[in-house]
Amino acid sequence: MSVLDSFGLDGKTVLVTGGAGLYGRQIVAALAQAGADTYVASRNRAAVEALASERQAEGCRVTALQYDQACERSILALRDELMQQTGRIDVLVNNAVLRPMKQGWEDDGWAFAESMRVNATGLFLITRACGDIMAKQGSGSIINIGSIQGMVGPDRTIYRGTTLSGWYPDYFFHKGGMINFTRFVASYYGSSGVRCNCLSPGGLQTADQPETFVRQYSERTFLGRMANETDLMGAIVFLASDASAYVTGANIPVDGGYTAK
Repeated sequence: MSVLDSFGLDGKTVLVTGGAGLYGRQIVAALAQAGADTYVASRNRAAVEALASERQAEGCRVTALQYDQACERSILALRDELMQQTGRIDVLVNNAVLRPMKQGWEDDGWAFAESMRVNATGLFLITRACGDIMAKQGSGSIINIGSIQGMVGPDRTIYRGTTLSGWYPDYFFHKGGMINFTRFVASYYGSSGVRCNCLSPGGLQTADQPETFVRQYSERTFLGRMANETDLMGAIVFLASDASAYVTGANIPVDGGYTAK
């Protein structure tokens, strides 16, 4: 196998959770374009069906599924449905995230607890459900989609002159925990040939962001810009493929140098 061939995903079954969101769309596109049979699951079935249709029109193999990461029965049903259709799970991308703390630091305790129910407990449950299948197979790759906000504290200067803020304690809490959970999972499943890594993206530029925020954030990076619609694709394919066969327990920032500055 040539080194370029090692990046291919032909014959691999991939499950992406929460694939219709900001980073999810390019994650699904990257995996499907690399040749994987890609299954994308979310509570919002209409959103993932629309995404699947877009990719299918390009000749990619993408299938929409529905599940609720707050419910263990739903997680196990998703696992069983995927196994019935494919007989294996080669890659799990934990991309689903719930953001119930609309008032940030001032929000009620129930909102923090609801965030943890999905983003911490739910993450554990779906990782275990799919990871145990991979362990029986003797191979697999689990990719957790973290955030640079799980690596560093909020920088208030990037929000100056805007109505935006970074004071969302649940997000920092569970994204920081995800990085060490990645190390735990890598250790737990390593002897079974299953790898687990984390990607921690930086901020993705969107049309609704104030110009002031985009400029101040961009100045905080080495590359002088926010992330775009393709910046995560190469790293995802790398970690999903045999090209990263000896990489596990790692956290890789994809942030234009934000956390290195």
